[in-house]
Amino acid sequence: MEICFELVGFYKMGRGKIEIKRIENNTNRQVTFCKRRNGLLKKAYELSVLCDAEVALIVFSSRGRVYEYANNCIRTTIDRYKKSTSDSANAYTTQEINAQFYQQESKKLRQQIQMLQSSNRHLMGEGLGSLNVKELKQLESRLERGITRIRSKKHELILAETEHLQKREVQLEQENACLRAKVAETEGLQQLSMMPSGHDYNAIQAYLARSLQLNLMEEMPPAPYPARDKKILHLG
Repeated sequence: MEICFELVGFYKMGRGKIEIKRIENNTNRQVTFCKRRNGLLKKAYELSVLCDAEVALIVFSSRGRVYEYANNCIRTTIDRYKKSTSDSANAYTTQEINAQFYQQESKKLRQQIQMLQSSNRHLMGEGLGSLNVKELKQLESRLERGITRIRSKKHELILAETEHLQKREVQLEQENACLRAKVAETEGLQQLSMMPSGHDYNAIQAYLARSLQLNLMEEMPPAPYPARDKKILHLG
């Protein structure tokens, strides 16, 4: 495009300072355009060679003529430029969206934390001055429901532990009876071994009967444990 400025400035040349503004004289304007166009094309070429840069330059004159320079396909360079600017705009937009989303999420989390902290203080009986009568009643109902659930769970655990201890008691009684039977049998064998040969037949029969009775007692199933009332205890 043709170089023209609306702002007024000064450009220093060998002969002196030149005011930078639109040249009114058509001939002078055309001569200046040709000179500076050639200089601009030369500078573009030097930049591409010296710095290994991809350069594309397009200039339109006031008469509609086009002048261009590119060290690569100019259409490829333009497409690259469009893609670069589009990616930059999309990346910036995505960053803005992400920043807004995280700010909103952070704000929500802070509010939730404040609500939970306030609720915990109320449950501990602190910070009740800001609550009205209705809110205090709601808090009282929450505490009562919580205490009811806690007591129910406590009673459930107590009953389970009691049942376990009852079963353990029956098991220990059975083991104790078995041990007593074995001890009695061992003592009887020791007594027989101490008897002289040809001992009274009746004594042997009595021992055998006693051993048989003990074995029968061992094999008998234990008496069922009396059923206990499992009503929920109203504790504390």
